[in-house]
Amino acid sequence: MTRVLLADDQELFRAGFATILGAEPDLEIVGEAADGAAAVRAAVELRPDLVLMDMRMPVLDGVEATRQVCARTDSRVLALTMFDTDDYLYAVLRAGASGFLLKDVPRAELVNAVRVVAAGDALLAPAVTARVLGELHRRGHPDPALATAVTTLTPRETDVLRLIAAGLTNAEIAAHHHLSEHTVKTHVGNLFTKLALRDRAQAVMIAYESGLVVAGQTPLP
Repeated sequence: MTRVLLADDQELFRAGFATILGAEPDLEIVGEAADGAAAVRAAVELRPDLVLMDMRMPVLDGVEATRQVCARTDSRVLALTMFDTDDYLYAVLRAGASGFLLKDVPRAELVNAVRVVAAGDALLAPAVTARVLGELHRRGHPDPALATAVTTLTPRETDVLRLIAAGLTNAEIAAHHHLSEHTVKTHVGNLFTKLALRDRAQAVMIAYESGLVVAGQTPLP
């Protein structure tokens, strides 16, 4: 059973999400929060598997609330907003969110997104990824600290990180390098540990922010 916390300052949205997600046999709504600070408190107290986080909330906005939830709990965050803007996209993913959706997504897409993120995968739609990469490109120079951190990876782990940035699954990476999926999973786990990553969304960000992969160029080694 996946335990979900709903964080949105609009009661009608919370009620709608609760109705949609609560109807699924594998999803349970364990709490609600009407502002960012309340969302952080609820996440710390309830330890949900996933927080469905609105971006525009009083007291703390969704970006800062996401940063605190990810720093203080193991809960994953799926960001939701009415506003499809570069600033929100980049900031919330940098804060630790594992995915980003607009509030007008179809019912089935919302349910699938919750399951995907709760299972430990990233949810980065191609259009969203393109805008994030565009923001990284505009920022110019790589982050020196991240560039140094990436040098701690082995050559194989570095290749795996590039392929994650290209959007490949573990099975696809295994096929690309003619490895077993178990071996790839080990490499992924090792690089996540070395770089202190929570999930593949952060791995994509690190690959580009470190300069390992350059926006506009194929990440495939």
